[in-house]
Amino acid sequence: MTPFELAEPRSLREAASLLVAGGEPARAIAGGTALMLMMKAGVFQPKRLVSLRGVEARYSEISATPDGSLHIGALATLTALAHAEAVKKAAPVITQTLKTLSNVRVRNVATVGGALAHGDPHMDLPPVLTALDARVNTVSPGGGRTLAVGELYTGYYETALADDELIAEVIVPPLASAAAQGGWRAVYKKITTRAADDWPTLGIAVALCREANQVKDARLVVSAATNTPVRLLAAENTLRGAVLDAATLARCGDAAMAEVELAGDAHGSSAYKRELLRVHVQRALREIMV
Repeated sequence: MTPFELAEPRSLREAASLLVAGGEPARAIAGGTALMLMMKAGVFQPKRLVSLRGVEARYSEISATPDGSLHIGALATLTALAHAEAVKKAAPVITQTLKTLSNVRVRNVATVGGALAHGDPHMDLPPVLTALDARVNTVSPGGGRTLAVGELYTGYYETALADDELIAEVIVPPLASAAAQGGWRAVYKKITTRAADDWPTLGIAVALCREANQVKDARLVVSAATNTPVRLLAAENTLRGAVLDAATLARCGDAAMAEVELAGDAHGSSAYKRELLRVHVQRALREIMV
């Protein structure tokens, strides 16, 4: 690695300002699980690393509000997220997803904000949080803004974050109160050709709001074989207002397969992954129906 300066600010806003101070290439570092690998490989050669470990403690906290919303500090580790009782109660799909996200050594140091800001299309949290209609609050020297997680990604390893902007918090809206009966339920299907904690060949997140057996609303998201998490809008439309029976599931699977281009790689061709998508969308819906 090339030599670099290490800055240790005491606030997140100060950290954001240091990312552009002096005009030299800079990177924020929290857990560093991906950044350090890229620096060793020469992909990134920052002149300054801005450590986030000394900023305000509130950005590592995880809590639930009285209305059922989750507030997740961007510096909370993935292990803390996996073990948080508030998350298990309000959004159990996140807890289930984290069981096979990378490995325990990575989860112990990797942070929620870093996992989102990295922009890797193979990550498990972005499609799940997109399906949950989550949003991020950011901090920058001039203030900050709110973005839907689904709006955060603009391309392969590319995000909408400005050079002087950091994710501060993730907010997941309440699920259970969305309908009088049944409410929202969500599942994540991680399809991998190797170990369960490996990068997914395909990631499929499904969130469904039902009253009895009729679908009121739906969000379906595919990732890993796409440059960014992609909402399957046509598949969602086949579900709204429909009864969840075998015919509806089949139509939804066919619509999902038809509306998105998936990238082939060493783990499977595009056609193979589209078939995986068709099958596993239906399996996800059956899991929600149980």
